[in-house]
Amino acid sequence: MSQPRIIPIKPVSIPPQHGSLFEAHKKVHARSVEGLFANWRWAMVWITQIVFYGLPWLPWNGRQAVLFDLTERRFYIFDLVLYPQDFIYLAALLVLSALALFFFTAIAGRLWCGFACPQTVYTEIFMWVERRIEGDRLARMRLDAAPWSANKLLKRGSKHMTWGVFSLWTGLTFVGYFTPIRALLASVISLSAGPWELFWSVFYGMATYGNAGFLREQVCKYMCPYARFQSVMLDGDSLIVGYDTARGEARGSRSKSADKAKLGLGDCVDCTLCVQVCPVGIDIRNGFQMECIGCGACIDACDSVMDKMKYPRGLIRFSTQNGLDHGWDKSMLIKRVMRWRTALYGGALLIGASAFAFNLMTRAPFRVDIIRDRGVMARMVDDGVIENVYRVHIMNSTELPQRYRVDVSAEHGVYGMKVDNAQTILLAPSENRDVSVRIRLDANVAANLVGQIVPISMGIEQLGAYGQAVRVIEKSTFVVPR
Repeated sequence: MSQPRIIPIKPVSIPPQHGSLFEAHKKVHARSVEGLFANWRWAMVWITQIVFYGLPWLPWNGRQAVLFDLTERRFYIFDLVLYPQDFIYLAALLVLSALALFFFTAIAGRLWCGFACPQTVYTEIFMWVERRIEGDRLARMRLDAAPWSANKLLKRGSKHMTWGVFSLWTGLTFVGYFTPIRALLASVISLSAGPWELFWSVFYGMATYGNAGFLREQVCKYMCPYARFQSVMLDGDSLIVGYDTARGEARGSRSKSADKAKLGLGDCVDCTLCVQVCPVGIDIRNGFQMECIGCGACIDACDSVMDKMKYPRGLIRFSTQNGLDHGWDKSMLIKRVMRWRTALYGGALLIGASAFAFNLMTRAPFRVDIIRDRGVMARMVDDGVIENVYRVHIMNSTELPQRYRVDVSAEHGVYGMKVDNAQTILLAPSENRDVSVRIRLDANVAANLVGQIVPISMGIEQLGAYGQAVRVIEKSTFVVPR
């Protein structure tokens, strides 16, 4: 047998690489744009900010409408009063939020990111301030390149001062959801605010200032997890911002009167306005990209150019990947909305939301916890009567004074049991109190139950709640000593 031939491998020298492992950040100077989707974005800015800044100032039952009082461990949401024991509602709300995220993303893509996300909303506000003080895109780029001067210092200082005041007010408003905002503002003005209120106001103010003023699109690209796992929730029939390649290519500039067919050109005039107005600095003509937040700014810019060129609108439009590939019209896109994924998400969301709403609406206006008083053993009192003592914790979940009454009944046909110290219990609005309740069993009945543990049901009735009595039954046991 012939020996195998060995081919020597010459070592290849690789020159050392120097520099960053990451792409250098390029500042995005987004150009202002007007149009349908720009109007929708500003409508969402107004709606979300009126709600955010207005709710803490809205009076309700002698307090602010929405208040998460951590000190008293009570959460007020209009007429609803929640306690730490109602944590299950928060867990259910988080599950519903996840289902809603899956459902709306599968249908509408990243519309939340482009129109209602706090990062988008505050970035839009900060950019509006920036344009009013420093000018539009070209003016800001020239100002960045210009050397420092009195004019540049004045413009930059005015911009950052405006950002700072707005950010601090935002932080103060956020803390106002946890500390009554009127008292908080008065304490800040009088310089008597507590250290934690000041710390969190400044902390959230600086977070707003940094995220909306400096990080901007980097939050969406690198910090927000939504963009990273959206590919799991999107499919070919999810709504995206897309460029119609078949219609737009080949690109090229031309005069308004030129015949594009003779020039062999598509509708895209390669003006790059879609890139200039993009808040994350991408070119949508390169296809759908993870960084796209679906704000529609490029659609407004492209439609304005199409109007000037007297071409049909929609070269860049909201569509689906399948719709762009096959040239589907709106009716076909709507038909594709209902598919197995959206039906599954929608059904689960509907069932969960209905159960959540029903449970919340039928929630008892008070809570009760009953345990046997460990400090007092089951004992025999006068004439052979057996007595057990219980600690009943009643929590008034309403903002009205309430009256309660306790009664008891034994199970398995046992009779002769009653509450010895039966009386009406008065609780102030949102008050909770421990009440000692003595339950006694008739001596003749107890003689036949020596050494047994008798299941009992204690009824706590709220008298006159919402025009009618509300009753809660709690189980416990009655011990008959030997």
